[in-house]
Amino acid sequence: MATLSTNRVPGETLGHGPGAPPDPRSPVLSLRDVRISDQADGREIVHGVSFTLTPGKVVGIVGESGSGKTITCRAALGILPAHFEVTGGSIEIHGTDIAELSPARWTALHGLTISAVFQDPASYLNPSIPVGAQVAEVVRVKKRLGRGAARRRAVELLRAVHLREADLVYGQYPHELSGGMLQRVLIAAAIAADPRILIADEATTALDVTVQAEILDLLADLRERTGMALVVVSHDLAVVAQLCDEVLVMRQGEVVEHGPTGRVLHAPRHEYTQLLIAEHERYGLEKFLDPKLDPKEEA
Repeated sequence: MATLSTNRVPGETLGHGPGAPPDPRSPVLSLRDVRISDQADGREIVHGVSFTLTPGKVVGIVGESGSGKTITCRAALGILPAHFEVTGGSIEIHGTDIAELSPARWTALHGLTISAVFQDPASYLNPSIPVGAQVAEVVRVKKRLGRGAARRRAVELLRAVHLREADLVYGQYPHELSGGMLQRVLIAAAIAADPRILIADEATTALDVTVQAEILDLLADLRERTGMALVVVSHDLAVVAQLCDEVLVMRQGEVVEHGPTGRVLHAPRHEYTQLLIAEHERYGLEKFLDPKLDPKEEA
């Protein structure tokens, strides 16, 4: 299996120099009482979300559709839809408030420090360009490599995300690949510039159970080998149980429960969390829970 490089070319990133190992105690992403409003009608749709992410850690955000999970992550990525604005609190990446970032700094930041993988990968890939060329373009722009070196790196990345016959896949078009293969391609593009933070927003929702498990294993592997921090957005508690260190449960724009994953899933305090867990039991959530874990130790 290919190994992902932890070396970085010179570029504008926050909180560290090129190639510098992340401080495991220093937050890479912090949200403090973040509030988001729709300026078209003045409604506040996210009400005071807070969490801190350190290197190598995984924070899960769960909740029903419309609970505010995705819009919160889009705020952290600086890509809120038109009319939506952060109207309270703060979002910091490596200690820098993103409200202070110019468009040019955001462009430099994306991919190098923070990146994302979304649901429905086909929507984020150009159907008229081979997938490998699209990954190579990210490498060429963000890592400042020549075309030949970018192609070699892209093939290495396709191997790293467990795509067989990566050289062949490099030249294939999106319509020639399965959903699971496309999701791997999107992950390859997202990690091409060795970001410190990866936001996976419902990245496994449209996949069958077997492929979903493979993608989750891949994300866990990337975390272990690179120290990358993850935000995993899902409506599936089994996904969170498998991958996350802590979890936020959101409902109607509000965090109703937040804590270590073991405590929240073993001893939920909010009735909505209890309902979510009850609904997920039939999907085998219990197989991911450690019965030896004492919730009081993580309270």
